[in-house]
Formats: sequence, structure tokens, C-alpha cells
Amino acid sequence: MPLAIGYLKSYAEADDRVRRLMDISIRNYPGDAGLNAMARDLIRDGVPDILCFSVLGWNFRAFGTLAETFKQMNPQGWVIFGGNHVAHQAERVFRMFPQVDVVVNGEGELVFRDLMNAYIDGARHAELHGIQGISFRETDGNLVTTPPRERIQDLEILPSPILTGAIPLVDKKGRFLYDYALMETNRGCPYKCAFCYWGGATGQKMRAFSRERLREELDVLGRHGADILMLADSNFGLLREDEEFLDDLLRVRSKYGFPNRLETSWAKNKSAGFYRIMEKMKQSGMHSAFILALQTMDDSVLDLMRRRNMKLNDWEGLVSWLIEHDITPYLELIWGAPGETVASFLEGYDRAARHTPFIAVHPLMLLPNTEYHTKKQEHGLVTVRGEQDDFDYVLSHNTMTLADNERMLRFICWNRVLARSLWLHNIWVALRELADIPQSRVILSFSDWVEESDDPEARELHAVARPTSSASENVDPNVWRLLTKRLLKLWWEESMRPGLPPHLVPVMDEVFRYDLMCQPIRMLPDGSGPEEDLPVVTKHGENWYLRSKVEFLYPVSDLIAALRRGEKVSTETERHTTDFYYRAEFGGDLQHYFRMDRFRGLTEQQVDERCTKV
Repeated sequence: MPLAIGYLKSYAEADDRVRRLMDISIRNYPGDAGLNAMARDLIRDGVPDILCFSVLGWNFRAFGTLAETFKQMNPQGWVIFGGNHVAHQAERVFRMFPQVDVVVNGEGELVFRDLMNAYIDGARHAELHGIQGISFRETDGNLVTTPPRERIQDLEILPSPILTGAIPLVDKKGRFLYDYALMETNRGCPYKCAFCYWGGATGQKMRAFSRERLREELDVLGRHGADILMLADSNFGLLREDEEFLDDLLRVRSKYGFPNRLETSWAKNKSAGFYRIMEKMKQSGMHSAFILALQTMDDSVLDLMRRRNMKLNDWEGLVSWLIEHDITPYLELIWGAPGETVASFLEGYDRAARHTPFIAVHPLMLLPNTEYHTKKQEHGLVTVRGEQDDFDYVLSHNTMTLADNERMLRFICWNRVLARSLWLHNIWVALRELADIPQSRVILSFSDWVEESDDPEARELHAVARPTSSASENVDPNVWRLLTKRLLKLWWEESMRPGLPPHLVPVMDEVFRYDLMCQPIRMLPDGSGPEEDLPVVTKHGENWYLRSKVEFLYPVSDLIAALRRGEKVSTETERHTTDFYYRAEFGGDLQHYFRMDRFRGLTEQQVDERCTKV
């Protein structure tokens, strides 16, 4: 949903002159759209006079190429670049893409309107000295950056792109067009994190839209059936108005049945209002993934990040509160921040892992205009530009060697696969609580084993799991396909089992076997059927494969639950029989492997609990 571009269009068209004399249209492409297809679409109905791009790291190179194509068709046309990745970076932009005429520095709505009026007045793109907040080149090539424009204080001067129709919302059959709806309830961020730019609004007072306007936008989105609402806010839950917004959202949901899910960047400092918001969401059945962006747990690294002013000290209490209220918390960490070492990072990771396996680890990349970017030399940062994007990836710095980084990138891969995807979801607890082996050591054990093993299947797995530049923690989907139960068993036998205290080996073997039993029932490579011939039963209106009466030496599920509660458990054998249910629609599509939790084996009690919640 092109919200940012929609704001530009709706504000410009509020100007009578622009609305009468210009035809402004939005072109919105999916991430996998090719350059050839985009170029053809841009000129199919005639070559435009002005081409404007909303630029971020992943589309910078592609848009530079499209600008070159446009100039071939219309040499006198204007090319305007705006967005976080190019703001205040005009010298580099013009050097790399001479076809670009104007770079917008900061909020775009007022600047865009002024540029449209300048074009109508017959101005040349080399003579825009009177417009604040832009960079351009004069006829002789001299770079000019005009004085910055003050940020918009009264957001009500901006017409809503949702209410004005600037953004198309439904298709010809009246169905909502997007995977999720986007809204802004405010702008700005009071923090100045060294890795973040947030549209130039960091370290500034937050400015909110009116409740009446937001209520109207919610009503439109609910009426059109927007299932997921994503807020483009920096700290939802920080302002008093945020609780009012949730109240209005829940009223719209009760009226239309939509939206059903709220996604946002939650406030770092948790107020009483934040807890009321979470309570209301739980009571209403409004789904949300709660992401707690810790980034690091090392005080010295937090100082360099400029995050010590955030009240994150009681995050463990918050996570416990969320779990008690049946809300799944996702924790975020950044690997590779200046000041961080392998030891300090893993110590923080294991502290987080005691509370939840859902830990997203993102490798640090430098964004333009951030403090890390301007202090590269001070931190000894060595970086490389992405191959397909224009992000600056960190290779090493004063406290991180290249070897450290490469090992931890492999750690990030296996954290994503083994922990976050819940391939192993019980053995972590048993190893930590009974053998004092932290989660990071288990992940590194598997990473090292895959790297060193001579097994042909392990070599193939290693080849697709090797570190690559990536803007996230995502890994090659083939990793999920190539990681088999046989390889997991081989790793367990060769790498983990020999280091366990002998008296714990029997119980650890059973917990590990239990985890393997929870693996989804895959389809055969040729798609002819499931890998095992299990009966299919129906529960809660769904088809499940049933594996009956699997005998264990211990009641593993009860044992792990007790360990999670911090209770002491007996390691004496106590035979136990378990039935496992597996959703039957797990297919050959590699994307299924990103959703392991939905398809893993469950006990009958777990099936009943999950389906009742849904």
C-alpha cells in the first residue's frame, strides 16, 4: 500500500492549480517486478513529464536505471528522487546517476507541491533556488543544496490519502488490494539511536494526527475488509492517544469484522497505558506479534548506540507478563554493533533465550545519515555495498574481526532455522536447565558440525547455508529442504551426545527424539505422497496425520513444561505414551518451511488448545 506516495499526491492535488493542470498517477510495483516490466509500464500510456521515485536501499539501483531509460525518451523531463536512502546524499546520487535532477531532503509533501508549481511556471530543474529542502545542479554542474525546510508541525494540513482516494483501495470486485493496510497515527521519534534514521525525525517531538481523522480512516479500511493493519509509527503505545486509537480500532472491528491483526513498532518505554492496550487486545482477540527491540544487552554497546535513555532494564518482567497473558513476544537483537564482541553478544542472546526461542538476530548494516555511518572511521568500520541493493554491510570493526563476523552470520542462519522455526523446541530447555548448556552453544555446535562434516548431505547443506550479504536474517529456503532428520540425528550422535554428563544421556536422548517426532510430515520429492504412510483423521474441521502410541521413557511434554516453570524434575525413567497429530497440508513448496510451527507435531491436548484459540 503506497502510503508515502499517497501523501504526496493528496497534498499536491489539494492545490487547485496543480489539480487542474497536472495528472498525477501512482505506479506501485511488487518487490519481484523486473526492470523491463517496470520500464514498459511507465511509458506504455505515454512518456510523463516528471518521474518521481520513493527511494530506499533495495530499489536505489533499479530506480537509477529507470531514470536513465526515462531520459532517453524525454531528455527535458524531470527526475526527482526522495526517501531515506537519498536524503542529504545528493553528491553521491548525482555522481552515480547523472539522470537524476532533484533530490528531496526531508519530508516530501510541501516540497513536492512546490516542485510541481515550479514546473507549471516553466522553471528549469537547474534553477530551483527558491524551493527549500532540495539539492540540484546548476547548468555548470555546481551542486546546490537549499536551506532545510522545517518539519510539518500541524499534520492536519495534510489531506488523508485514504479518505481522498489518492490511493486505490479495492479492485474491480471490491476486494481490498493489499496484503496489509498502512496507516500513520503520528510522526517523529524521541530517540537518537546510532543505527536508525527514521525519515530524519529522530530526536524530535512526536506529532499526532487527530483522533477524528484516524477514526474515519479506520472506518474506510474496515469497510473495505483490510485484514491486517500495520502502523508506520516509531513507538506505538508511548502516547496517551494510542490507547484511544486502539479503542476506535476495536469499535471498527466489531462493526465490520476487520481489521483482525495489528502490527507496529511498539514503544520502548512501557507505560500503564501500554499494559492497558495489551490487555484490551487480548480480551478482544485482536492478534498482534509483540516485537521487543532490545538490539543488545551490553551496557557499553548501548552507550555507543545512544539507547541508554530507553527504560529496557525490566524487559524480562515485561516478557514474563506477556507470556502469562498468552501473548507471544519476539525479541530482536543486532549482531555486529560497534563495541560488541562474540562473547558479549552470545551472553545477551542466551539471556534472551531463557524467555523465548523467538529471537530475531539481524546483522548490522549502515544506513545513510545515521551516526554509525558518519563515525565509520572512529569505530574502525569496514563495509561492503550489497550486490543487488545499495546497503552498506559491515565486515569488521574495532571489536569484531572478519572471522568473528563470518562465524556469527552462520549462527544467525541456524538460529533462524533451528530456534525461530521451532525445529528444536524442547531440547533447548532440557540442555539449559539440566546440563547448563546455553542455547547459543547448541546452535554453534550444529553450525560447526555442518561446516566440518564429511557427510555428503551435510556438505550440500553447508553450501547453501554459507554466509551471504543480506538485509535480514532470512536464509536460502533450500536449507529447510536439505535439513533432514537423518542429519540432525548424525549431529546429535557426533557432536552433542559425547559431551553430556553420562547420567543425563538417557533423558536428553528422549527429549531429542521427541523433538524429531514433532517434525512435519513432508511430501516425497516427486510429490507422490507423504514421506510416511500414516492414517488421516479429522479434528476441528481439519485433516491431520496421526502417529499413535509413541512410547517414551519419560513424560517429555510434562517434564519440559515443569522445567520452563523453573521447577526441579526427576530424571528417573517413567514410561509414557504419546499420540502426535500433524497438519496434513504440508506440501512441497519451500515456503512451507518458513512456517514450521504451524505444521509440527502436536499432542491431542495441544491440538485442542490451539484450535480453540484460533
